[in-house]
Amino acid sequence: MPIPTLIAFDLDDTLAPSKSPIDERMLAVFARLLERTSVAVISGGNFEQFETQLLSRLDGIDETTLERLHLLPTCGTRYEHRADGGWLTVYQEHLGPVERDAAVAALREEAERLGLWESETWGEIIEDRGSQVTFSALGQRAPVAAKQAWDPDGSKKNALRAAVAERLPELEVRSGGSTSVDITRRGIDKAYGMRKLAEQTGIPLDDMLFVGDRLDPEGNDYPVKALGVRCRAVADWEDTAEFLEGLLSVRSPA
Repeated sequence: MPIPTLIAFDLDDTLAPSKSPIDERMLAVFARLLERTSVAVISGGNFEQFETQLLSRLDGIDETTLERLHLLPTCGTRYEHRADGGWLTVYQEHLGPVERDAAVAALREEAERLGLWESETWGEIIEDRGSQVTFSALGQRAPVAAKQAWDPDGSKKNALRAAVAERLPELEVRSGGSTSVDITRRGIDKAYGMRKLAEQTGIPLDDMLFVGDRLDPEGNDYPVKALGVRCRAVADWEDTAEFLEGLLSVRSPA
């Protein structure tokens, strides 16, 4: 297939292992892709997560190339673009204090009621990301293996999402990563972020490709597919790397 005008990626489990830095293999092909076309990363994570997993690894990429990179943390309620050697916040939206407090209370109370509030965790369970409140069952820094073992079929996370959504009909409650539930204002999802991306870049959605690991109807990438954007489903970051290597005619290292 020809390389699209812009390729947008989910972050966790698409470009990098969950909450972990991007691998050397992915870093190499990501850098090559940036030399050829515009690239966006859109995730429910906050900007600090982008810095830890991705930006801290891009030191070797020149400024002209970095200016092709567009960052949309918290599903596009924040937009960062490279300018004058740094990241410029073009806009940032926030939940109001009443909305935030209601989200935090509902997540904690429903998790406790359902027996999903864990006592042994790695970091914060509930995080205020400004425009989004996120519940991570095992904490923000939980190891990938522990998260995979906690809810392999997604039933715990989906039960919590449904219970919280019933309490907060005025807000959007979605399944996030492998152990997370995200709460935003109504209409805030990755489709919202993609529309904002088209608005900011002037690139039509028809000229974009989205790559994500959760394009199933229950996944947090699915709204992009429902929007009609061309999508590529991947299983994990290795699958993404293989796809990009083929797209760029780059062979994997022996």
